[in-house]
Amino acid sequence: MNHSLLFPILVFLFAGCSTEPDVYMFSYFQKNGEDGLHLAFSEDGLNWTALNNNESFLKPEAGQDKLMRDPCIIKGKDGKFHMVWTVSWNEKGIGYAWSDDLINWSEQQYIPVMEHEPEARNCWAPELFWDKDSRQYMIYWATTIPGRFTMTEAMGDENYNHRMYYTLTSDFKEFTKAEVLYDQGFNVIDATIHKIDGEYVMFLKDETLLPEAEKNIRIATSSSLTSGYSPASEPITDNWVEGPTAIKIDDNWIVYFDRYTESKMGAVISTDMESWTDITDQLSFPEGTRHGTVFTIKRSLLNNLLKHESTAFN
Repeated sequence: MNHSLLFPILVFLFAGCSTEPDVYMFSYFQKNGEDGLHLAFSEDGLNWTALNNNESFLKPEAGQDKLMRDPCIIKGKDGKFHMVWTVSWNEKGIGYAWSDDLINWSEQQYIPVMEHEPEARNCWAPELFWDKDSRQYMIYWATTIPGRFTMTEAMGDENYNHRMYYTLTSDFKEFTKAEVLYDQGFNVIDATIHKIDGEYVMFLKDETLLPEAEKNIRIATSSSLTSGYSPASEPITDNWVEGPTAIKIDDNWIVYFDRYTESKMGAVISTDMESWTDITDQLSFPEGTRHGTVFTIKRSLLNNLLKHESTAFN
């Protein structure tokens, strides 16, 4: 054998065998989101351990009410972690910041996504999606605009009547005007989107309260990221849950959600996206966990997070 060729082959094989593994991460808030961003990790997607002694990594500063509810984190095309969150129950914008390591964060930005709508009541549970085709980020969230969807105006809590809206950006500096993302004739919040086998799959909460409460998680699909989503499926969870976030682990899709009336997290699992089994009794989350986003990081980054000592509010 030509030994001059052996060394590069061995290097290639060794590199292929030493790929750094991923670890599951969960971003969440506690109570009303006053103290900011919390993070937990898991090896199996079932047993979650709080980082930083279950204390906040980032104190909220954006918006007037300075909350950090519903933190959604994704890794962007630039290798940075981008996060959006709910800054208030009643403001017309959302929070945004980025980080290289989930410890040190950029200056927090208030994005006035619905300031052009004088009657808009809120901007809740924003999420992010990086669209490789258009090379843009889509930010999407729920807003109530009184008088806009009158057929369902009396079917929600305190006359909230949400629909999903979105904006597009390539740099988090300039944003397109917000447009409706999902309206199928019912009150909807807490959407999260994955591209699965070429199709966009939206997990969403049916927020209908009257005449009978739904408050469950359903699925809608589309061939386009920003339009054309189907009517919602039958519920994949029981009622009185919120904040779905989904990830594929091995051959299973797991959708986590907040059993907010019971003060605990829940989940359902499926191999085919049609039949779903509740696995809430298999979960272990840090005390006080409220809903957020599941994602993955490299183990070296987790090791850095584990070394981090709490400096919150110092």
